[in-house]
Amino acid sequence: MNNQFLFKFKTDISCIYIPLKLNNPFYTKLSEIAEIAAKEFQEFISLESKKWDYDFSLQRGKMFGVLVVRNLDNTYYFLGTVSGKLPKGVICEKLIPSVFSESTDNFFINKGMVRLSELGNKIKQSNSHSEIIFLKEERKQKSVSLQTKLFENYRFKNLSGKQKNILEIFDESGHGKPPAASGECAAPKLLQYAIENQLKPIALTEFWWGSSAENKEKENRAYYPACKNRCRPILEYMLEDTELYNKKEEGTKAQ
Repeated sequence: MNNQFLFKFKTDISCIYIPLKLNNPFYTKLSEIAEIAAKEFQEFISLESKKWDYDFSLQRGKMFGVLVVRNLDNTYYFLGTVSGKLPKGVICEKLIPSVFSESTDNFFINKGMVRLSELGNKIKQSNSHSEIIFLKEERKQKSVSLQTKLFENYRFKNLSGKQKNILEIFDESGHGKPPAASGECAAPKLLQYAIENQLKPIALTEFWWGSSAENKEKENRAYYPACKNRCRPILEYMLEDTELYNKKEEGTKAQ
């Protein structure tokens, strides 16, 4: 396990109640330990983001997540990450990375995106209607093929250690095809790292950091449940509870 990802609590948590089981990620009810972890992680982001050349107060914010975990020696830490990627391709060594490595299969995803871009340029430059139709169809097929291969390489483990890729998870859940960017949200990334490294998940929460989204539905530092469309099948598989989203618990249900 790479200890660089483990955040030590600055707050004395010796007298804090530690939940016996992980909270339902589809509701925003926070335990005290989760709120402490979130606030300490926000302090980290506030300082670290000065290196990222991106002003979250002026530009569009991002969703971040924290997961409190218990190590094998019964000590408590928390993990942190961002949904998707940080702006401008910035890499922060303390954040849990994507479960998919761009170096997979000799950087197939990068090469595939370059090819799609090249086809797009050819379409713009072509004056032949028949050629444009042909190129558009080729681009469509290559895009679908690339997305399929990408999802095949997004693999998640459940609490029992069984591994499946996103296509298998969505297909077996009955939720159809996974939306673009499935697997890149904070909650699945955090849980995957915990499961792979024998860290017991204790408390999970996500919050918006920075300027509101275009639709004004997100507020800075406000807590939000895991998303439904991308996360429901993955989290229900990982946590081995197909009724997780439907279970009633005090809080606000994901939209």
